Amino acid sequence: MANGPWSMGHGPVRTASASDRAAAIDTIVLAFAADPVVRWCWPDARAYLEHMPGFTQAFCGAAFVHDSAYCMPDFAGAALWLPPGVHGDEAALGEIVERTLSPEVQNDMNGLFEQMSRHHPDEPHWYLPMIGVAPAHQGKGCGAALMAYALERCDRERLAAYLESTNPRNITLYERHGFVKAGLIQSGSSPPIVPMVRRARTA
Repeated sequence: MANGPWSMGHGPVRTASASDRAAAIDTIVLAFAADPVVRWCWPDARAYLEHMPGFTQAFCGAAFVHDSAYCMPDFAGAALWLPPGVHGDEAALGEIVERTLSPEVQNDMNGLFEQMSRHHPDEPHWYLPMIGVAPAHQGKGCGAALMAYALERCDRERLAAYLESTNPRNITLYERHGFVKAGLIQSGSSPPIVPMVRRARTA
């Protein structure tokens, strides 16, 4: 696990409230500023800053409704999980894709969404659409603390967990927490995405 002040425990991870929504999403936007997939969507910095917050809300804003959004002090990091059976706002996502992406990227992005849907486990599972640490706090164990905190809930409920890694740099973190690669997702000109599954713990 990463070295840092939160690496030996969960630190002060807490459930984010509805009033924390904007600050937590801002952290995700900062954390994903160099992410290969989202910057393929919006290579222009101004467009990225304008559209990524709304995309994040549409994709995983339901986490704030279901008490499954987690954050660190001063919003150093945030993780937005969706419980079994809960999905992103497909209508809002479609509108953002159609309105903000180039026609070429739109087509490939729709292909990515279709593949992502097919890779979800068949059994009930927790889904992690987005986890991010603000650049100033990276390398301090914040991501590991956020992950461990949420996975304790998965284990209590004996449920699987699923995510897609859009950045190769993060795969080792996920593997340390029990996720295994479950294929490859790629559409047209898109960067590759690695779906990863952590099977339910039965003991």
